[in-house]
Amino acid sequence: MSHNESQNLYLVDDIIDGWAMRRKIRWHQYHSDIFQKLLRKARKGTNIYYIPGNHDEFLRSFLPLLLGDRIHIQESAEHGEIDGKRYYITHGDFFDAITMTKKWLAILGDYGYDLLLHLNEPINKVRKALGINRYWSLSKYVKDNVKSSVNFICDFENVLATYAKQKGCDGVICGHIHKAHIKDIDGIAYLNCGDWVESCTAIVKTMEGEWKIVEWQNK
Repeated sequence: MSHNESQNLYLVDDIIDGWAMRRKIRWHQYHSDIFQKLLRKARKGTNIYYIPGNHDEFLRSFLPLLLGDRIHIQESAEHGEIDGKRYYITHGDFFDAITMTKKWLAILGDYGYDLLLHLNEPINKVRKALGINRYWSLSKYVKDNVKSSVNFICDFENVLATYAKQKGCDGVICGHIHKAHIKDIDGIAYLNCGDWVESCTAIVKTMEGEWKIVEWQNK
């Protein structure tokens, strides 16, 4: 965050994990540091849009909120480009049938995903001891290769692209499924920022006008 500057910064992917905090409240100094950096960016002129997701849904009862002149907390947003293109911006959980209709199953899945994340560390310690230094993620492998997971991601992408088209937008920017991706779906640009827990990815618009995925682990 401190290595990049932008006119607009959209936070769309469960910034505060309320589900995890219900299980055990953990608030480290670096959590506070992140919010301090966000406040500093706002003071320097960056417009910040915080779009809550299902993990920080407790904020939705208070929306919309305006903190100062540049920090907006709202359900969704639209981003307009100089060339006239418009992008619908959302977390994405409203387009996830499991999250919306079977919350207990979504929470159970969150427990499972959290377990896989914790298994990544001992697995990579063993890999390093064997001389394999490249980081490998069990949770990412499951997400990318289990058929039901792949089908869910595909359906999620198509539903969001269809909704963006119905709103007259040229693209959609979202998070929720922890998988960074940029693709064209029937003429609609689909951009998913991934997450900042496992993938450490973000979507950026370069000065040349190109959308790119930034992978911080590869820096």
